[in-house]
Amino acid sequence: MKLLTKVHSKNTNFDFNTFLHEAKQQFINFLEQILPVEYETMSADSNLYAAMRYATLNVGKCLRPALVYATGVALDMDNYSVLNAAAAGVELIHSYSLVHDDLPAMDNDDFRRGRPSCHKIFGEATAILAGDALQALAFSVLSEQHFNPSSAETRIKMVNILATAAGMHGMVLGQGEDLAAENKFISLAKLTKLHQHKTGALIKAAIHLGIVATNCTEPTKIKALLQYGDCIGLAFQIHDDILDITADETILGKPINSDQRNNKSTFPKLMGLDQAKNYALELQQKAIASLEIFNINASYLRDLACYFVQREY
Repeated sequence: MKLLTKVHSKNTNFDFNTFLHEAKQQFINFLEQILPVEYETMSADSNLYAAMRYATLNVGKCLRPALVYATGVALDMDNYSVLNAAAAGVELIHSYSLVHDDLPAMDNDDFRRGRPSCHKIFGEATAILAGDALQALAFSVLSEQHFNPSSAETRIKMVNILATAAGMHGMVLGQGEDLAAENKFISLAKLTKLHQHKTGALIKAAIHLGIVATNCTEPTKIKALLQYGDCIGLAFQIHDDILDITADETILGKPINSDQRNNKSTFPKLMGLDQAKNYALELQQKAIASLEIFNINASYLRDLACYFVQREY
């Protein structure tokens, strides 16, 4: 399946909802090749593969893959094979992190994306193993030429980008900082740094992987896109904090007020709800402004920046 983005670009007729749907379908189709349902019957431990599929193919918004594809469109890339690998890599890491975050030892959430969390269906041990396997699979997809038909140099660079964003300098560090901050007051500066690690690093990595997948070497474009990634990564988390207070629980797909129950510092708690909303909008506008050097092909990235702070779940 090939996204219809080029047709939209040439006609200047941007249908953002169509793009999101197509990006999600493109990602799911590729993921079905990586985790085919046959694995459940072929495996000695069918529960492991079933848990892996449950955690990934029960996909939510697929915003990180959408960012990868939208970056490819902005940089005028026609070949989606490498973008597929980049999209799968970043979303597999995200999915594994959600499985582990929901565990009783972490955030202790029983619901995710409108249905029971992975550990509630398969048990804690299998959920931990499924998360471990998804993390390893992310790097297999990026490094194996069968899935990622780019040069060896490009594949290594993509693995490094994702490993850095996911590990002790990125998402995992942020999760550790988040756990350490429970039942404590932390400053706005520390909260910002925490979420630049926990949430922002992987969102920025989606942009960075899209850049590398297209073989873009123009410094001004790379700088602009990475600045965009920094802004929307933080805006996304601020809006998440807002939704935890204001969302309709049936639409959100998980219980609200979890931050309050866990006594966590959040942007609304430290800034006030209205100021937090204004800050998210400021970051959205800064993200959009960073794309001024791009032509109409960056419209999906601009729309994503708006969607990040307007979504209902």
